[in-house]
Amino acid sequence: MIRANASRYPISAQCRILGVPRSTYYWMIEHPEAGRVDPIAGDVRAVRRDGHERYGARKIKAAPGAEGRHRLQEAHRQHHETAGHAGAYARRTFKPHRTRADEARLANILGREFDGYEPRTHLAGGLTCVRVGGKWAYVCLLIDLANRSIAGHSADTGRTADLVMAAFATLDFPPTEVEVFHTDRGSGFDNAKIDGLLDVFDIGRSPSGKGNPYGNAVVESTNRLLKKELIYRNHYTGLEQLRSDLNDYVWWSDNQRLHPTLGYRSPNEFTQQGLVL
Repeated sequence: MIRANASRYPISAQCRILGVPRSTYYWMIEHPEAGRVDPIAGDVRAVRRDGHERYGARKIKAAPGAEGRHRLQEAHRQHHETAGHAGAYARRTFKPHRTRADEARLANILGREFDGYEPRTHLAGGLTCVRVGGKWAYVCLLIDLANRSIAGHSADTGRTADLVMAAFATLDFPPTEVEVFHTDRGSGFDNAKIDGLLDVFDIGRSPSGKGNPYGNAVVESTNRLLKKELIYRNHYTGLEQLRSDLNDYVWWSDNQRLHPTLGYRSPNEFTQQGLVL
């Protein structure tokens, strides 16, 4: 991402905004093989996770093609002790106290219109909490409103701007393509660092309306899925374990998860077919 924007913005400024040491950037340029991802390994991880009863019968039935159905059925056969095709379920939890809402007078550009945007142009972000080793950790998700994919993600122990910056650093496209960043009015997004990031890449900020529980509904919905399909199914003793599982989940969600909103397609399949919400 930094290299792609090197002709438009100073490398030192991009590294500072994204929290990436310049030495790391130059090392990666000299060692491009370090950034390659093995697609086979990702597929193996997805097959393993498909067998953990995340899908209910409706989504299994909607799985595209005989091969996909066979893989799910075989995975379920190997895990028959866990009973049936019931999907992962949500449960009540005790949530930590939220900080006071941001009082900044910024326009809610999106309102509650979350559909009708081109890919990569409109992102929505939000934070959610996870119990790790007896303490609270936080996950930040950046959702592409064009296909509901998880475009960026991060996990850390602090509910800070650095968590949001780390999520932006995982985008696989230049942030200059983003036109609007929509969030709730939580203090995690009210920070000079984030303001600097948005200014550098000319991204408009769109906070939810005050006191509106549906103002960031897409992210809240994705957070609920993340918790019932991943977080509630695991016990985390360390942050690296959470980060590793989160990486796997994001790959699966973007490439294989059947989203009812997308006509039971994965986000990437939806986009590859030239569709937008």
